[in-house]
Amino acid sequence: MADVAISPPAVHRPVTTEPRAARIVLIAVAVLFLAFFLLLPLVVVFVEALGAGIGTYWKALVDKDALAAIRLTLLVAAIAVPANLVFGVAASWLIAKFEFRGKSVLTTLIDLPFSVSPVTSGLIYVLVFGAQGLLGPWLAAHGVKIIFAVPGIVLATIFVTFPFVARELIPIMQDQGTEDEEAAASLGAHGLTTFFRVTLPNIKWALLYGVLLCNARAMGEFGAVSVVSGKIRGQTNTMPLQVEILYNEYSYVAAFAVASLLALLALVTLAVKSFLEWRYAGELAAQRRH
Repeated sequence: MADVAISPPAVHRPVTTEPRAARIVLIAVAVLFLAFFLLLPLVVVFVEALGAGIGTYWKALVDKDALAAIRLTLLVAAIAVPANLVFGVAASWLIAKFEFRGKSVLTTLIDLPFSVSPVTSGLIYVLVFGAQGLLGPWLAAHGVKIIFAVPGIVLATIFVTFPFVARELIPIMQDQGTEDEEAAASLGAHGLTTFFRVTLPNIKWALLYGVLLCNARAMGEFGAVSVVSGKIRGQTNTMPLQVEILYNEYSYVAAFAVASLLALLALVTLAVKSFLEWRYAGELAAQRRH
């Protein structure tokens, strides 16, 4: 009877080979970095905002200029986010599902706001639409005001936020390929039907994630908006600009009160982001099981 070779038991080796002490040091450095640069400033914002009492905090938030800044911020986000939603879906659909000349150029242009300083993008709008800009005289002759007005703030915000939705959707749609859409077309489905019944359900979590990031950036944008707004109190001040003005006027409690709203927005964004990632991971796991 032939001898049967018995394989030795499998040895589960750790993924990393660093000693335990090195891992502890790395974890400690990461925790200290997060605590010092993220958590501590966040705590300071709320401590300073509430330091004079809840009554003073509330009074700072219901000030007419603060309310005007909050309304303008919400208005700009309500315009910029849907515009970027439409652009992001259209651009990602085009790039991921079709082949055409200039595809790489379009993909590069989508990343342009990531490589251009927001202040520079705001200055470009001033050079185009300002009183001495390329289109400034024509706009003035027709009574159209863009710079130092709400339209300029909206345009600058759209520019700095338009990559977010597209950049979340393009990798997902490329990974999914075109098989589902081709199957729907072979069954007689038209373009819009295919999009709403096939493509959209497959990208819904990435789409919501991109919209969430776009909205957070739109409400918190400072550089580009600072250039095109003119910082007119009660008219063209968004929440970040209002914080700067109050701080420069030594109204620290009011400045931190408005800043706390932006901090709350960041916390809500983080919570919703984690929820979307959890739901998306759960959906992927369910698909693999089936």
